[in-house]
Amino acid sequence: MATASLKRRLALPVTALALAAGTTIALATSSSAAPSATAALPSTWYASAPYLMPEDNSPPDVSAVMDATGQKAFQLAFILAPDGGGCSPTWGGTSPISSDSTIPSVISTIRGKGGDVSVSVGGYGGTKLGQTCGTVAATAAAYQQVVDKYGLHAIDFDLEEPEYENTAAIANELGAAQTLQRDNPGLYVSVTIPGTSAGTGWFGTQLLDQAHSIGFTPNNFSIMPFDGGFSGASAQVAALEAFHGLLTSHMGWDSTTAYQHEGVSMMNGRTDAAEYFYQSDFQTVLDYATSHGLARYTYWSVNRDRQCNPPNNNGQLSGACSSVPQSDWDFTKYTAKFAGVAVPPPPPTSSTPTTTPSTTPSTSPSTTPTGGSCTAAAWSSTTAYNGGAVVSYNGHAWTAKWWTQGDVPGANSQNVWQDDGVCGPSTTPPPGTCTLPVWSASTAYSGGAVVQYGSPAHKWTAKWWTQGDTPGSNSQNVWTDGGVC
Repeated sequence: MATASLKRRLALPVTALALAAGTTIALATSSSAAPSATAALPSTWYASAPYLMPEDNSPPDVSAVMDATGQKAFQLAFILAPDGGGCSPTWGGTSPISSDSTIPSVISTIRGKGGDVSVSVGGYGGTKLGQTCGTVAATAAAYQQVVDKYGLHAIDFDLEEPEYENTAAIANELGAAQTLQRDNPGLYVSVTIPGTSAGTGWFGTQLLDQAHSIGFTPNNFSIMPFDGGFSGASAQVAALEAFHGLLTSHMGWDSTTAYQHEGVSMMNGRTDAAEYFYQSDFQTVLDYATSHGLARYTYWSVNRDRQCNPPNNNGQLSGACSSVPQSDWDFTKYTAKFAGVAVPPPPPTSSTPTTTPSTTPSTSPSTTPTGGSCTAAAWSSTTAYNGGAVVSYNGHAWTAKWWTQGDVPGANSQNVWQDDGVCGPSTTPPPGTCTLPVWSASTAYSGGAVVQYGSPAHKWTAKWWTQGDTPGSNSQNVWTDGGVC
C-alpha cells in the first residue's frame, strides 16, 4: 500500500488548485440534517455511495452532482479522533460533530433531494478512534454518537494507516462495527481496506481473521485496488478475484457468499502513485462487479470528478480534479449505474438480531390486481425486482425505478414504483400507437423514465440516469424494451 501523504485525506487550499474554467465550487446551504424525517434508501444506494469531502478539497455543489448524475447517496469523509487526543468524534480531527455546522447542511441538501448519506470513519492518516478510545465499548460509543447525530442508515469503516498495522486498534474498530450493527438493526456497515495484487496484504488478512474470530459479517469487505502498482482495470479485476479467494479461505464462505460480501473502492484519474484510471476502466470494473454480484462499487472521490486545467494538471495530483480528460461528474455516473442494476445480498446475520417480516405488507390487501385487464405479471411482495421491471397491481401497470423487494406499488415512501396508469383494453392504444413522449437525445432521463422509440414504436424504460443513449442500440442496455405499444 502506497504511503503518499495525499492519499484519501488530501486537503489543499483552493488557491493551489487548477480547475477547469466554469467549474462551480459551492457548499450546501440548508440548515438541518433532519435525521428523524428521512427513510432509508435501498441498500444498493449505500453500496454505491462515492466518497465526498464536504469540508476540504474544494467541495462541489452536491445538488448539481445529483441532478447531473442521478446519484442519490454519498460517503461523507472522514470521522477521526481529535488531533489533540481523546475519544470524541470529529470531522478531520479538528471539527467536533457537536458544533460542526457544514456537515448538517450538506446532509439536509442531499436528503431534501431524496438521497441519503453514509459516514466514513478513518481514512488514510490522522488519529483514529480505535487508537485512542482504548476499548471496543468506548470506540462503539463514540461512533454511536455519529449515528445518532445524523440519523444514519449506513456507516463505513475505512481502515488504513496508521491503525491498519495496530492489532489492538483494529480489534477496537471491528468490535465497534459489530456493536453498531447489533444495536442499530438495518444499519448498512461496510469495511474498506487497502488492496494489493494478491487481493490485500498481510495486515488485511489479519483483519479478516479478526472479523471471523468474533463472528462479524459486515455488508461488505471492500478493497482499494490502487496505489499498489496497478495498471488499468485488468489489474483491478485480477485483484478482486484474488480477494474473493481470500474471503473464502479466511471467512469460511462459499464462492457465492464471498462475492455477495465483496466490494471495490477505486480512485478516479491520477492516483497518489501516478497510476491512471479512466472512464473505460470504471466501466470494466462495473461490468465485473455486476456480473459477479459484488456488494459494493464506489470510488474516491466526488471532489476529484471534474477536469483540471490543463486536463493533465501538468502531471500532478489534485484533490479537486482528476488529472485526466473528462466531463464533470463522469465517474459518479458509474456509481449511479451500479445502484440501478445491482442486486443486494442477504443482510448480515452473524451479529444482527434477525426478524421475519410478513410476506404480505399490511397496506396490501391482495397481491392480485383488481380492475382493468393487465398482461404484466402481478406484483409479489416476495419477488426481488430489478430497475425497469414491469408488474401489475390493483389494475395499474407499474415500473420499478431501481431494485426493490417488498415495496408496495403506490404505498412506499421512496416511490420506487412508477405508476404507468390503468391497464386494459380501454386505455391501451392499438399496437404501434404510443401516447408516451418520444425519446430525445438531448433530454436527461432519470431511472424509471418511460419513452417511445422506433418504428413500430416500442415502450422503453430507463434503468438509471441516461442522456444520449439510444434505446435498443447502446452498449450499456440502459433502456428496457417493453415491447410494441
